[in-house]
Amino acid sequence: MAARRTLHTKGIVLDTTKLAEQDLILTTICEDGQKRRAVAKGGRKPGGRLASRCDLFCETDFLFARGRGPLAIVSEAALVDPHAALREDFGKSAAASAMSELGMHSCYEDMPDPFLYAILSKALSSLERISDSAHESLLVAAYAMKVLAHEGWRPELAACVACGDPAPAFFSSAAGGMLCSSCAREIAGAHEVTASELSWLRALIQATFDDLLAAPIDAGTAALLLQLAHEWSSTHLECRLKAWEFMRGL
Repeated sequence: MAARRTLHTKGIVLDTTKLAEQDLILTTICEDGQKRRAVAKGGRKPGGRLASRCDLFCETDFLFARGRGPLAIVSEAALVDPHAALREDFGKSAAASAMSELGMHSCYEDMPDPFLYAILSKALSSLERISDSAHESLLVAAYAMKVLAHEGWRPELAACVACGDPAPAFFSSAAGGMLCSSCAREIAGAHEVTASELSWLRALIQATFDDLLAAPIDAGTAALLLQLAHEWSSTHLECRLKAWEFMRGL
């Protein structure tokens, strides 16, 4: 960014911060997977040309210009996909906020990774098609586990991570995956999981979003998967995920 005066890129708005009376600071993940922050002047002005294009979850074609300070300036913005349904439904908005929050903690400035933009774009589009809360939880859990597995935090699900027992029955984020009954006694906070729940954990990483949304799932299983994905993410990203806490409390 420093070597050029302008940058043309698609981006998804992950977060907004009020600035002055009518401006916004946008935190975006761009199509190259990098996090970028920019000032949208007039972004809070009702009827302003940027207001509807800089909302949370909007996928927008941006032209960023270098500012005098560390933040870029939004010179132009054209909607690619407003993901409007995510702001019109309370449950979907909570789920999209959880994904955006994880997106902010898993992308970085000056560290390109186009996968991160592509998977978030697909996840937000998939979320718009969901009509039940169980699949919302399932999708958020899958997004998190796929992103963290891609970045190197893939849980061991085939055998006990401590002793190699091929029939593990407990999951621990702190330990790095599945544990047998004996090893789980030594790890605080390990969750006992059934064979079906273990299959779902594997599917979070291996199955496509479309396949997951087509599969029937009960609310209890979806809530457990969301909890395990939340613990896995906060443990390995070493951060508190407040939007996840809010979603799980609904």
